[in-house]
Amino acid sequence: MDYIPQLLTIAAVMLLGCISPGPDFIAVTSNALISRNRGLGVALGTALGICVWAVMAVIGLGVLLTKLAWLYDAIRVVGVCYLLYLGAKMLLGARRPYQELAIATSSNTTTPAPRVGFLVSMTNPKAAVFFGSFFITVLPQHAPVWVLGSAVVVVTLVSFLWFSTLALMFSTQRVRLIYAGMRRPIDAAMGAALVGLGAHLALAR
Repeated sequence: MDYIPQLLTIAAVMLLGCISPGPDFIAVTSNALISRNRGLGVALGTALGICVWAVMAVIGLGVLLTKLAWLYDAIRVVGVCYLLYLGAKMLLGARRPYQELAIATSSNTTTPAPRVGFLVSMTNPKAAVFFGSFFITVLPQHAPVWVLGSAVVVVTLVSFLWFSTLALMFSTQRVRLIYAGMRRPIDAAMGAALVGLGAHLALAR
């Protein structure tokens, strides 16, 4: 019971981080508009990526990033490239008519949805900062193993519940009908947001 406040704090901050729009948010919602299963698959992959970050944090990610500055830079470069790739893909897709896009989408989703979510999550430098700093500082220095394991489970569950809720919401018939009528500006906005995030990360110091 002594560690419940720390676990609740981690859960609350993790939820706020998930709610804040970012590459994970865009990846889940854009894929949910294609199909519910794909949206849920991306949500699952995102949660698995967050789980990996949490496990790495528990075994010393913060110390590693402090001693190896190039590792963070490498994560950032990979993240920037992947965000720019996803953004450019959405921007190009926004130029095609809806029917043409639907045909292309049905035959051009060869990348498994969980893999998409996992890659977006693992190449997000903000995750490295969050788990390498806040996540570690909130956990007691000599916390028992069960507390560390519980912290990993908490952030994984919080992220999966939030992103799966998004996937369910954005895959409803009503939202998809709205999307069908406004696909081009929506895809253009999402693509521009991803490119903007990638450019921001590229220029950040």
